Amino acid sequence: MYFGSDNQAGVSAAIMQALVEANQGIAAAYSDDEWTHRARAAIADWFECDADVHFVSTGTAANCLALACSLEPWQIALCHGQAHIINDELTAPEFFTGGARLLGLDAQAPKLSAITLGHTLSQGSAHPPHNAEPAVLSLTQLTESGQVYSLEELRELTDIAHQYGLIVHMDGARFTNALVSLDCSPAEMTWRVGIDVLSLGATKNGAMTAEAVIFFKPSLAKKFVHLRKRSGHLLSKSRWISAQFLAWLKDDHWRELALHANQQARQLSAGIAEHPKCRIVWPTQGNEVFAVMPKALIQSLRDQGGIFYEWTPSFVPAEQRVREHEAMVRLVCSFQTKPCEVVQFIDALHRVK
Repeated sequence: MYFGSDNQAGVSAAIMQALVEANQGIAAAYSDDEWTHRARAAIADWFECDADVHFVSTGTAANCLALACSLEPWQIALCHGQAHIINDELTAPEFFTGGARLLGLDAQAPKLSAITLGHTLSQGSAHPPHNAEPAVLSLTQLTESGQVYSLEELRELTDIAHQYGLIVHMDGARFTNALVSLDCSPAEMTWRVGIDVLSLGATKNGAMTAEAVIFFKPSLAKKFVHLRKRSGHLLSKSRWISAQFLAWLKDDHWRELALHANQQARQLSAGIAEHPKCRIVWPTQGNEVFAVMPKALIQSLRDQGGIFYEWTPSFVPAEQRVREHEAMVRLVCSFQTKPCEVVQFIDALHRVK
C-alpha cells in the first residue's frame, strides 16, 4: 500500500526499453545526437509551435534555469506561498538567478488568485532602484495541493502578469496529470493561455530522469545554454534524457501513465471520504489526495503496511481545521499504483471505526 510519492515509482517498461535501444553504439555528445534532435522536434510538435526546447535531469534545475533566463538578480519572482520553488528547492532559485528574490502569495489558499496577483502588482515599486520589482510570475500546474488551474484561471493570471510586463513561468512537474484532468492539449494549457516558459517534468510520470525547459518566447532562451553549462547541468551523454522523452511521447504513452495515476487517486479519495472520521481537504483533481484523519487511524494504517506522508496543515481551509487528535496526510498515486493496493488501503481504513 505505497502512496508515498510519484518520485519513488520506477520507470515504465516502454521508457526502459527505449534506454536499452539507445545504448547501441556511439552517439554525438552534448545535445548533438540524433535522439536529442528528434526529441526537441517531437516536443515542439506536441506543443504545436516553434518552441525552443532544452533538456536537464532534475526539476530543480529546470525551474531555476528557467527563472535565471527570465529575470535579473535584483528582481522578484512571484509565486504561490506553498510553491515548490519557494519551499522545497532550498536556495537554488536565488543561487541560479544570482540573488533574485521569491515572494509567495495566497499561502492559505490552494491556488493563487487573480485578485491577489492584481492587488500585489498594483502596489508597484515606490522608490526604484531602492525596491525590487516583480519580473516573473511562476505558476505550478498541478499545484502543491493537487489542484488544477482551469484554462480560464490561467488566462486571467497571465493577462494580469503581462499587463505589468512580467514573464510567466509554469512549473510542470505534474504537467501531464493536470493535462488529462482538463482534457485539453499541451498548447491550450501553455502558450495559448499566455505561458512564456515551461518546466516540463516526465520524471514523476514514468521516466527515470527527464525534464525539459521549453521557451515559447525564444528570445528568453538566449542565455540558457551558457547558464546550463555554467551550473553543471549540460549532460555529455544527452541521448539518455532524449530517448526517454521520445518513448514518453510515442503513442501518447504519457497520457496512459497519467490517466492511470489520476484514476487510482480518485478511487482512493472516494474510499477515504466514506469513512466517518476522515475528510478530504480539496477535491482530488490529479494524482494526489489530501485528507485529515485521526492520528490513531493513521498509525493503524501504517501498522497495516500503509506508506504515506503527514503534511503541513498550515494552509488547510478554515472549515477543515485540523484538531489536536488529527493530522493531515498526503497520498500520491503513480503509474505503478495497483488497483488492488487502493482496495487494500480502503479496506484497512474501514476496519477502524
